[in-house]
Amino acid sequence: MPVWKIHGDGRNVAPGQVVKPEERLNWPATFAIGAQHVVAMFGATFLVPIITGFPVSTTLLFSGLGTLLFLLLTRNRLPSYLGSSFAFLAPITAINAGQSLETAQQITQALVGVLVVGVLLAGIGFLVQAVGVGWIDRFMPPVVAGSIVALIGFNLAPAAWNNFTLQPELASVTLIAVVLFSVLFRGFLGRISIFLGVIVGYVVAIFTNQVSFEGVAEAAWIGLPDFHLAAVTDPMAWAYVPMFLPVVLVLIAENVGHVRGVATMTNDPSINKHTGRALVADGLATTLAGGFGGSATTTYGENIGVMAATRVYSTAAYWVAGFAAIVLAFSPKIGVIFNTIPPGVLGGVTTALYGLIGVIGIKIWVDNRVDFSRPVNQYTVAVSFVIAVGGFAMSWGAFQLGAIVLGTVAALLIYHLGNAIARARRTGADDGGPIPAVGPLGGDPE
Repeated sequence: MPVWKIHGDGRNVAPGQVVKPEERLNWPATFAIGAQHVVAMFGATFLVPIITGFPVSTTLLFSGLGTLLFLLLTRNRLPSYLGSSFAFLAPITAINAGQSLETAQQITQALVGVLVVGVLLAGIGFLVQAVGVGWIDRFMPPVVAGSIVALIGFNLAPAAWNNFTLQPELASVTLIAVVLFSVLFRGFLGRISIFLGVIVGYVVAIFTNQVSFEGVAEAAWIGLPDFHLAAVTDPMAWAYVPMFLPVVLVLIAENVGHVRGVATMTNDPSINKHTGRALVADGLATTLAGGFGGSATTTYGENIGVMAATRVYSTAAYWVAGFAAIVLAFSPKIGVIFNTIPPGVLGGVTTALYGLIGVIGIKIWVDNRVDFSRPVNQYTVAVSFVIAVGGFAMSWGAFQLGAIVLGTVAALLIYHLGNAIARARRTGADDGGPIPAVGPLGGDPE
């Protein structure tokens, strides 16, 4: 285990100070903060496998292992919990909706996409470590990054509606609870409103006899998680891989944003130099999960909230949270209990959750003051959104490009081609040559 310096008296954080990543409070306080991180990550981390059909216990295991791997590879200087990534919901949901296969086969096929994304993200991390992140900013500027993140959330709207209609009253109660918790509570409780909303919906479902506990009593308290191997020899699984590739851009945005956020909150710019290592670590953690049946991982904003509320950025608390997740993973009964959550609860919570993914993309525009008076920015967003919400798709036999892929490609092409045209027009004017006719994508590049 790493060695941390004791911060102050080990019990309190003085006003205006923070507990830095290489520091810690005393162990009782550290364990208490680690427990908060477990609660913060738990709602979202278990919700992803519940929605996709992945094993909950296996997801928890690789979430915990991924967190410890992340801490090791970032040299214990970057506090982060690696929970289940919502960005993968769209391609996995598309696989589940497009086939009539057994759940186990769907999982093994989806794992190939998860594994490929993990390898690609790790490779990008090595590149960033070598040359920096400037090229990412140029390839995926804020208007494009926000569009890609948002369209993934909005593309999932039909999946939320499908569950909502199965038990509309229960879904409505759950959704109302999520919204009320988010607006009534501040700080930590407000940040786990999704988790609290699920609890309210689940309790209501129990009292209205909408929960089946069949199989819970027979499940063991202690046992091995349910592992699945990625179907790397299945040609059909590789046909689905293109649907997963845009997710890489989302993971890059999430990791880069996480590193910059921690650097800002701790007032330690040197943390930014770990960006490449963060991408490598998340990539390898996702690869590991994809190889053996866990949900893909990403850095968690919920845990950023815990750090902001406590002003404790110690990586020691994340070691506690990682080990706690691993311990919980070896209880099959917990996984079976999670699988009793009825579809109405999932419909209510995902209505809010998928919308929030879209809002995260929009927040990227706001934070970076994207200029929407420029036609190139307008069309970058407009076209990609309609493609995503409308569920556009292109097929060539068994090979299919879904709405997430097409929307991502559209956003990148429109933005970069539009700005190339604008630069050509400007260069032509500067050289005294003919100025091309002004088209809808005119305007100076950002």
